[in-house]
Amino acid sequence: MSGKSIRTPMSKVRGLGSAKEGAGHFIAQRVTAIALIFLVPASLVAILTAAVGDYDTAIAFVTNPIFAVLLLLFTGTAFYHMRLGMQVVIEDYIGKQTTRLILLMLNTFVSIILFATAAYCIVRVGLGG
Repeated sequence: MSGKSIRTPMSKVRGLGSAKEGAGHFIAQRVTAIALIFLVPASLVAILTAAVGDYDTAIAFVTNPIFAVLLLLFTGTAFYHMRLGMQVVIEDYIGKQTTRLILLMLNTFVSIILFATAAYCIVRVGLGG
């Protein structure tokens, strides 16, 4: 090819092109998915083991630092992975720019609020408060 661009004249005028963020987003989504492959079964086994007992057993489970950290890792990874996935869906299927921007901000805020709430509950119970 002799250095000719395949971009249309209109796309050159608009300046639209690669945002150069796709690879990082793709890798982050795959890394969180791989982490969840290990965290989901470990968390399920731990939670089901705690659920077999009574209330005091469940409290003892969360006050154990190893299990509290496992729960924090699981919730943080899961909410981040969810935010990344929803971002892709919003960017791909919402055409109106204003609606897309609002939904992307809402996606981020809801993910942060959900993780903060879960983390607060885990830490509060873990510290015996």
